[in-house]
Amino acid sequence: MDFLYRLFIYTHVLSATASVGPFFILFPLIKKMKTAVQPELGAYLNSFRFIVRLAKHAGHVLVISGVLLVFTGPWSWQTPWILMTLFVMFLSLFFLARAFTPKLRKFEEEEADKEVLAAQLIKTTWTYILLLAAMLWFMVVKPSLW
Repeated sequence: MDFLYRLFIYTHVLSATASVGPFFILFPLIKKMKTAVQPELGAYLNSFRFIVRLAKHAGHVLVISGVLLVFTGPWSWQTPWILMTLFVMFLSLFFLARAFTPKLRKFEEEEADKEVLAAQLIKTTWTYILLLAAMLWFMVVKPSLW
């Protein structure tokens, strides 16, 4: 069981890295999207979508490995830092569901104000990174909240 638990921890940490890390690549990409025209813009948008999709699927692995860690580890579902992580995770799911796709679609419109959309994407990306960082903080620090 010890080997299995360690494997789940490794998977959890690896998927957390894959969930957060790719978002930092988006900032230089957004900067280029401000002035890009087709076909460059299409390539940037596809790259952006790929990065978001990669992070989303890494998040699925993160959740599954987290559930397995609770079942095989010393913590219960009532542990405060686990509950807070789940709370922030649900907030991030609602946020992510509408955070990027509508803005990326607007980039493809002829009359799109790319400066405004780029600013919105930067704000959205930082907001999502902060949500992910909050979850990471709860998992690493494991604060005793109540």
